[in-house]
Amino acid sequence: MTIEKGCAMNVLVVDVGGTHVKLLATGQEAPRKLVSGPTLTPRRMVSTIKRLTKDWKYDVVSIGYPGPVLRGRPVAEPHNLGRGWVGFNFASAFGCRVKLINDAAMQALGDYKKGKMLFLGLGTGLGSTLIVNDIIEPMELGHLPYKKATYEDYVGLRGLEKHGKKKWRRYVADVVERLTAALEPDEIILGGGNAKLLKELPPHCRVGDNANAFVGGFRLWERNEADRSSRPAKPRSRGRRARRASRQPARPEPDDERSGI
Repeated sequence: MTIEKGCAMNVLVVDVGGTHVKLLATGQEAPRKLVSGPTLTPRRMVSTIKRLTKDWKYDVVSIGYPGPVLRGRPVAEPHNLGRGWVGFNFASAFGCRVKLINDAAMQALGDYKKGKMLFLGLGTGLGSTLIVNDIIEPMELGHLPYKKATYEDYVGLRGLEKHGKKKWRRYVADVVERLTAALEPDEIILGGGNAKLLKELPPHCRVGDNANAFVGGFRLWERNEADRSSRPAKPRSRGRRARRASRQPARPEPDDERSGI
């Protein structure tokens, strides 16, 4: 997926989380939210969003989804929400075009400036996204093996609750060091609700703003408008006589022997 630039459409951004779904549209200053959780199905979410945003105007929708996404569609049900997300037709439900992306990737897109950036979301698990020269690559680094379990077992919420803040901070520093050596990013963004618990940041790191998920949602649609405005105009029709003439074979040019030159 490529970062896109220059948008004039009204966009509704939907940031789906395990406890709340946050909403913001073009031209609005204050986000709105609804409660999520194990009973939230996609159909119920869309119905509630329409009711909460009936006074907002939007042409398209961006959705940050808390799970793996392939070609703009969820490929697994979310852990903390209701069922029915895989295969759900969001465009039909909203009645407009929809782009769906992993939630960590949407926040990473909002935090991105240039070069190679690694985003690590320190929340319930470990969200991860790599952006290289405007190309977004959502990743599942949290499931890679680490010590006796996985990365997210140590630096996610389970690790924080099991080991306490002091050890958790050491694990975060170690994981960042390992991923830095493997991926060689120019900078690392530490996002998610638990990033604020870090006393010191590892080298080349900065704390991301969770509100930048909305920025990422707006950016998703920017190339559509840029492409449309830069697209060359279609050539004018040449008319029936000109088209007929163009189909006639051209007369061969006389060579030197025929012309007697």
